[in-house]
Parts: sequence; structure tokens; C-alpha cells
Amino acid sequence: MKKGIVLLVLALVVTGCNKEKKVSLSSDELKTFYTVGHTLGERLKNLELSETEVTAVSMGLRDAATNKKPQVKTEEFRLQIQKLFQDRVAKSAAKQKNEGKSFLEKFAKEKGVVKTDSGLTYKVLSEGKGEFPKETDEVEVHYHGTLIDGTVFDSSKERGKPVTFPLNRVIKGWTEGVQKIKEGGKIKLVIPPELAYGDQGAPPKIAGGSTLVFEVELLSIVKPGAKKETTAAPKPKVAPKKK
Repeated sequence: MKKGIVLLVLALVVTGCNKEKKVSLSSDELKTFYTVGHTLGERLKNLELSETEVTAVSMGLRDAATNKKPQVKTEEFRLQIQKLFQDRVAKSAAKQKNEGKSFLEKFAKEKGVVKTDSGLTYKVLSEGKGEFPKETDEVEVHYHGTLIDGTVFDSSKERGKPVTFPLNRVIKGWTEGVQKIKEGGKIKLVIPPELAYGDQGAPPKIAGGSTLVFEVELLSIVKPGAKKETTAAPKPKVAPKKK
């Protein structure tokens, strides 16, 4: 079973039911257990579980944890877990793609917006006065990334610290888009999933099939030998490295 599926299975195991008895999180140990459940449970959002499904998960968890006899032949149904999760993730990704397509089409109608052959849609907010970066350049940027509903998933501006990374080591939408402005310029990018994180997304903040919105300011192109500390692009910050 793939690592991603294992993580989702684990998330299901630790997810409780909101109808269960609540406990007072009075100790650091209980708060830590709660945090484990909450962190892994965030991975379930895209599965859109019903109350009944969450209750079934809770029943299985309690029976196993208290050494009670399983109410179903679990060995028979373990083989169905991967397919179930794959189907749910695919359904969620399709929904995200449809919503993203509508958002992108609306944005494309705004004045000054350009759509490239790859599907990237962008608007130059300020062209800048320096050089245009090349794909092989290292760049220093400030950025603000949101989902199409405005939810912020990552922002160097909010952290108050710019990021430096090789432009060819990030998602395709970034590699292409940042080359459209010069040093000192600003650009708004609307990146479809095929140029971002695809159907897998970057859980828990970015669902599979998500269209992403970035406002990027190109602070500088880092010249070879310049004493700039390179910042790796962590997940989901900016983008994962290309394989």
C-alpha cells in the first residue's frame, strides 16, 4: 500500500465521532494526543465523510482499542481500503478542477490578463526595471498563496521573510510565471492543477485538483557567487521540487 494511502488510513483510525463523550484536555499528554488526531484528521477533509461514515470509523477504533470482537470480517474489507480512498480522492479532485476552471475563466476576462499555451493565466501588476530571470536562475521573492476561495495556504509576506530558490526547482506555473516580470516587478498567477500539485495536491492545505492563486514580487535575481542563503521550497510552501 502506498505511503499516502497508509497516512489516510492512519488518519481514519485516529478520527473520532463528534457524538462521543468529550474529555477535558487538562494535561499536556491529552493535548498532544488531540493534536495527533487533529493533524492526521485534516487529511480526511477531501474525502467528505458523512456522519454515518465517521461513526463507523469510531466504532472500529473503539472495538480494536478495547479488544472487542470485530463486528465485521475486517480481513475481507482491508483489501477495499485503497480503492475506496482512491475513488474518493478522484471525486474530490474532479470537483476542485471544475471549480478552478470556472475561476480561471472568470479571471481570464479581466483587463490585462494573459493566458499562455500551457494554461497558466497571469496579470502583470508591475513589470519592474531590472532583468528578466531565466529558468536556470536563482531568485529571491516575496509571495502570497491562496486557494480560489481566498484561504491562505502559504505566504512569505505574512512571515515577513523573503524566500530564495532555483526557479527551475518549483512547480511549473511558478517557473513559467516568474519569468514574465523583471527584478522589482509583481505578478498575479492563477495556476491550474496540471501546473501545480496535480490530482494528489499537497495535503492537508492543498486538496488534489486545486487551482492556486499567487501574488509574487521578484525582489532580485541572485547572481552566481552572491552571498544569499538559498531556501529550499518546503511542502506546501511555494512548491515541491520537480522530480
